[in-house]
Amino acid sequence: MPENRSSVVVNFFIRAIIGFAMIFFINQFLISQDINVRVGMNPATFVTSGVLGTPGVALLYGISFYQGF
Repeated sequence: MPENRSSVVVNFFIRAIIGFAMIFFINQFLISQDINVRVGMNPATFVTSGVLGTPGVALLYGISFYQGF
């Protein structure tokens, strides 16, 4: 059972770090295109990307896009 817990924690941190990298690069791309949709990099987005992965990052951008209108 301890192996399973450690793999869950490692999986969470890998997804969160990849999610943060995706947010950073997508934000940079949107800035270069003069699009005013941005997602902040904070503990809430770290947890969201860690738990939900790539769909969580897409959800964050969807919420940000929706709030822009």
